[in-house]
Amino acid sequence: MWLKYMQNIADNLTQVRRLIQHSAQTAGRNPSDITLLAVSKTKTPADIEAAYAAGQRDFGENYAQEALPKIAALNHPDLVWHFIGPIQSNKTRDIAEHFHWVHTVDRLKIAERLNHQRPAHLPPLQVCIQVNIDADEAKSGCIPTETAVLGEAIRRLPNLHLRGLMAIPQENSGAQPFHDLAQLAHSLRRDGLMLDALSMGMSADMALAIAAGSTLVRVGSAIFGARR
Repeated sequence: MWLKYMQNIADNLTQVRRLIQHSAQTAGRNPSDITLLAVSKTKTPADIEAAYAAGQRDFGENYAQEALPKIAALNHPDLVWHFIGPIQSNKTRDIAEHFHWVHTVDRLKIAERLNHQRPAHLPPLQVCIQVNIDADEAKSGCIPTETAVLGEAIRRLPNLHLRGLMAIPQENSGAQPFHDLAQLAHSLRRDGLMLDALSMGMSADMALAIAAGSTLVRVGSAIFGARR
């Protein structure tokens, strides 16, 4: 039973990678420029181990308290852990100490706490600013017009490395929010911020996101099945 389950995850990963490759080639992009981030929230260390055995290295978690036991259990030096959930002030130390990437920085207070709490022996924390690209009141994120100021402030924090922007558009909103985020990133680069990452696109809309320029797609259910 376990071997069959491992094979299901491996097969799912193969299908997702093929979709990424096809979407990139259709958009005239190099598939190697797109990182698949396996969203492993609610999944067990065994689930993640099965994906690791199939070649997956980047994993995304939404809750620090759920992620820490998994990080401790899976001591592979080449695993890359991404924090992709809302950030509470009382969780910034755990995130700063145990993750490689944070996609959901949306205010300076959180950035400053992460910078202060990042251990000196670790490289800078890779950071994306979460943007509420379509003014969805149910979503976190700074508004687009505030992104430049926040980006400049993060750029000056020595223990953080600003990489790009992240967004979670409203469901069934089509391609426009992805193009809007890509255009915002272009404007910020033109104004001097060195951004190379766009974290956008999930299982249902990754093709649209890739066509708009996504470099990190966050995929959970298409790899691991329905959430527990």
